[in-house]
Amino acid sequence: MSELIARWSKESLDNSEEHLKDKIMAYRAGYLPEERRRIENGLKNGVIKGVTSTNALELGIDIGGLDSVIISGYPGTIISTWQQAGRAGRGASDSVATLVAFQNQLDQYFMRHPEMFFGKSHEHAIIDLSNPYILFGHTMCASSELPIVLDRDKKYLGGYLPQVLDELKSESLAKETPNGWIYSGSKSASMVVSLDSISSDIFKVMHLNKTLETMDRGQAYREAHEGAVLLHQGETYIVDSMDLKKCIIKVNKTDVDFYTQVLKESFVSVIDIIDKKSIGNLELFVGHLKVTENYNAYKIMKGDSTIGYKNIYLPPLEFDTVGFWFTFPCSVEEELWEKRSKEDDILEMLIKRKNLDIRKEIFGGALHGIEHAMIGIMPFHVMCDRWDIGGISTNFHPSTGKPTVFIYDGFEGGIGLSEKAYELFNEIVGTSLELVEECNCSVGCPSCIYSPKCGNDNKPMDKKGAIFLLEKIKANGCV
Repeated sequence: MSELIARWSKESLDNSEEHLKDKIMAYRAGYLPEERRRIENGLKNGVIKGVTSTNALELGIDIGGLDSVIISGYPGTIISTWQQAGRAGRGASDSVATLVAFQNQLDQYFMRHPEMFFGKSHEHAIIDLSNPYILFGHTMCASSELPIVLDRDKKYLGGYLPQVLDELKSESLAKETPNGWIYSGSKSASMVVSLDSISSDIFKVMHLNKTLETMDRGQAYREAHEGAVLLHQGETYIVDSMDLKKCIIKVNKTDVDFYTQVLKESFVSVIDIIDKKSIGNLELFVGHLKVTENYNAYKIMKGDSTIGYKNIYLPPLEFDTVGFWFTFPCSVEEELWEKRSKEDDILEMLIKRKNLDIRKEIFGGALHGIEHAMIGIMPFHVMCDRWDIGGISTNFHPSTGKPTVFIYDGFEGGIGLSEKAYELFNEIVGTSLELVEECNCSVGCPSCIYSPKCGNDNKPMDKKGAIFLLEKIKANGCV
């Protein structure tokens, strides 16, 4: 989006503003450090007049002197919104911050209820300090600053510290000395630690033997698979090849008027259950999950229209995490069908398609709808972005034997989001029901049950069924 807005901004300039083209830049993680410093300095000294950025400019960079901030879509948390708005107005001059709402759940919820945004307290800040994957990075960075002494530092770095240090030693990232454990890696510890990705693999994007940018494996799968259209500073590149062993992506500069969007299938298996509770005849769980993501195809898009699909072949991404899930009794499918089969839209579908599986499709679409609605509204209650959360829903799951909706942390080991959502399940269900019922669309849209991150292209989907299931949870005494 930051790349697209930079490109659209340049294209919108008329002849008298042509001189501004080189003074509008995109900015995001993945750019090489020297390119990022050049943009930051250009913004500070006024050579660059406008930057379209991801939240890479949100924290820790002193750019000062900005007159205006336009926030493209609700950032995911109230804290981030104020942080981004505060990039402007640091001097004595007047400034303005504008939030342009996108067509998705929380953006539209706040547009309908602005008093909720301005009156709501901050989100529940979440971090799981016992996550070994987080401790691994924290310990590595700590040992690069001061020697770690076990007896002294266990209270800061947790009871798993001896095991974490042994693991770092086996990876040649720490060694024991008479003064304590110290970092022994060849690169700066802070450069080795990834703050927000599942994989530590770093891919280089190469054009004419020159590195354009870097990205982790997850981002590479999403944005730089073979055939993908990659944007960099408003220029379009087509990915020619992706070497999974050497982590090299080769691109060719090509001017195209289409873009690509990857599709994926996710599978979840239950490792163990941490806690569970009953809500009438529904069951709610929180526990450890194994998630497998298969990236097997991508769409070719022009504007809002899909003009083609192509297959890709990538090894699956797997990670263990924490999630919460809830099950419905199998009889709910019959109840939903009995209600929906009498409605005009279902009768029309039956006449047009003569599809004997439409009953299962409607039920699957209802489960899919509440999964999306709850993921979309969860950042209202828990401090996260919906891109931090994953989910799947299914008419039957082998781990539960029932219709099930899973929602999980999109980070290796989990970071505490699902545990907090498990505690706040009543509130999340209540706000999700309000969100979907308030939306004035008839069959579902991005403001209620559609998701831009859906790997199944938002299919199947059933808004009326989603409302029915949310009301079912409410009737069981949840809300």
